[in-house]
Amino acid sequence: MTAPIRVLVCDDQMLIRTGLVTIIGAQPDFEVAGECGDGRAAVDLAGRLHPDVVVMDVRMPVLDGIEATRLLAGAGVPHPVKVLVLTTFNLDEYVYEALRAGASGFLLKDAPPDRLLHGIRTVATGAALLDPEVTRQLVGRHAARIRPTPGGAPEVPLTPRELEVLRLIADGLSNSEIAARLVISQETVKTFVSRILAKLQLRDRVQAVVYAYRHGLVT
Repeated sequence: MTAPIRVLVCDDQMLIRTGLVTIIGAQPDFEVAGECGDGRAAVDLAGRLHPDVVVMDVRMPVLDGIEATRLLAGAGVPHPVKVLVLTTFNLDEYVYEALRAGASGFLLKDAPPDRLLHGIRTVATGAALLDPEVTRQLVGRHAARIRPTPGGAPEVPLTPRELEVLRLIADGLSNSEIAARLVISQETVKTFVSRILAKLQLRDRVQAVVYAYRHGLVT
């Protein structure tokens, strides 16, 4: 029998946290490893409980979700933890920073339960989760801040087809949507994505989106 996905829930609003714990705990393939109400507690608990995924709110007391994510999954962390950030549109300025801090993905806080559960399962497998609607509206909105100052586009070691796939990833399209757009199979899309990540030395799809905007490959 496959071991359950162990989830740590971190949100400072007790009502929301209780709802998340209830939804997650009701799934046979999940186990709520713990819950807490601030980022510092999340870091401490993750160190003791070793969850597979941390569901992290952004705005919290003591230590916010971005700093907590950086301590759990940022560059140089010996044993990074997968973090799924929950956000709302009125907090969207924090999402890019959360991705830079090492989050494996993000969802809207008002996403339906099935999307939340799918998101946790996706992140637990090592894949990245980008809410397409948020990606299109949010990352693009902050593209000017993400991209470096003008001075010539850097040389990117990708083929024209790989660049095309990367741009579609950055636009928030899923593998199936990319396959339909380019009239190729989903397996071919997966192969392209793997090559892109390997060539650019990126961890996952989230970092690919940040890379695309930072290097001015999408507008």
